[in-house]
Amino acid sequence: MTTAAGPDLDDQHALDPIPDGRRESTAMHQFWIWAGANIAPINWVLGALGIVLGLSLTDTVLVLVLGNLVGMAVFGFFVLMGQRTGVSQMVLTRSAFGRRGAYLPAIIQGVTSAGWCAINTWIVLDLVVALLGQLGVDGGVGMKIAIVAVVMALQTWIAANGFRWIAAFEKYTVPVTLVVLLVMSVVAWTKLDIDWGYAGAGLTGTARLSAMSTVMTAIGIGWGITWLAYASDYSRFVPRSVPPRKLYAASVLGQFIPVVWLGVLGASVATIGQEADPGKLIVAVFGALAVPVLLLVLHGPIATNILNIYSCALCALTVDLKISRRVMAYLVGAFAMAFTVVLIFQDSFAHALDGWLASLVVWVAPWASIMAVHFYFIRRQRIDIEALYDPPGRSRLGDVRWDAMVSFLAGIAATWFFEFGIPTVLQGPGAKMLGNIDLSWLAGVVVAGGLYAVLGSRHGGRPASAADEQAVEARVD
Repeated sequence: MTTAAGPDLDDQHALDPIPDGRRESTAMHQFWIWAGANIAPINWVLGALGIVLGLSLTDTVLVLVLGNLVGMAVFGFFVLMGQRTGVSQMVLTRSAFGRRGAYLPAIIQGVTSAGWCAINTWIVLDLVVALLGQLGVDGGVGMKIAIVAVVMALQTWIAANGFRWIAAFEKYTVPVTLVVLLVMSVVAWTKLDIDWGYAGAGLTGTARLSAMSTVMTAIGIGWGITWLAYASDYSRFVPRSVPPRKLYAASVLGQFIPVVWLGVLGASVATIGQEADPGKLIVAVFGALAVPVLLLVLHGPIATNILNIYSCALCALTVDLKISRRVMAYLVGAFAMAFTVVLIFQDSFAHALDGWLASLVVWVAPWASIMAVHFYFIRRQRIDIEALYDPPGRSRLGDVRWDAMVSFLAGIAATWFFEFGIPTVLQGPGAKMLGNIDLSWLAGVVVAGGLYAVLGSRHGGRPASAADEQAVEARVD
């Protein structure tokens, strides 16, 4: 394990635990990072999705608020893992899954974050094309690909430069964007003919519960859950002297406020035309006002994607690829650009979006449940940091921890069994038996977490002797 603490620590030693003396991020920095990651057009779409699926405005807002209260509350505890240990989320996963066992969630998270980068960039593309249409410029396929190249190059460059660049970008741009969004919201809610009593398709009984549970998985609790695998990547730069409650509150509010705000904005505006396409939704409603608004709102997806690219690069290093984090970031950008071009030809945005979001819960919920049980209950926040960096094949943690792996796979199966996504492949038999009600996230959490609580406790997850335990405590403290 290297312990370099020079100014290039973030670039050349991306996976090393961040020494206390090199941790310079504050609770407010974390607020701006997570707020910036969620001030994005995709959250307008997420809010509109409930309307598209036939829910009333009241039901959609209820799902947004209650779901994100739960999801973000859990997110805060994963943020504290990074501050406590100083290591990234997937390196920390080695403690529960083993040195090579952690490869599986790291690979899945890497692909997931790269996919998110593509989706968010595609939404930017749609907005820019809509804006160009307002200016009389026709956006053909060639124009779309050119825009993708420019946007992807910018966000990849910021992410490749590391955490300090990411933090600075969010700190200085998010406050301005919040002001613009405030003005935009005031205009939308006071000047437009929004149907505040919108009743949707009149869904009742099981049909209503089914639609609400699907949206809850995709944009309520499920939205908060998708961020758990990123949390420690950024909070590891926060000194342990920062009060945990302060860091928890700042991070949770940084997520909750923009997600619910933009979700409600998207849902309320969608009652006018029930349109889920983000470009058409915004430009058709705001007209000429969309020109200055869209220029600044372009910030949102870039602010999100710099986290996706940075975390994806860390995942690649976690599986022991011998490549620098900076080079890996550029490779991720190239992959995401290719994926974005594919998305250009997707016909149904709402269908594709819900399918992607719902599929994420299949793995994130079981993994997160295992990590929460391991960190807070079995290990009681005392992780042997040095053991996380033992070489493969000679790790004190073991190569593969089968208690975690079996729990993980069982949790994935349970999540799928009770899932009811829009794509047929994501409609499990358990959900169908319940009348198409989606309880996937709950099933994954209970099965994976419960099973690991039993198997992990038997394995112990603790040093074999009191002397070993004392040694771990000395290294942690």
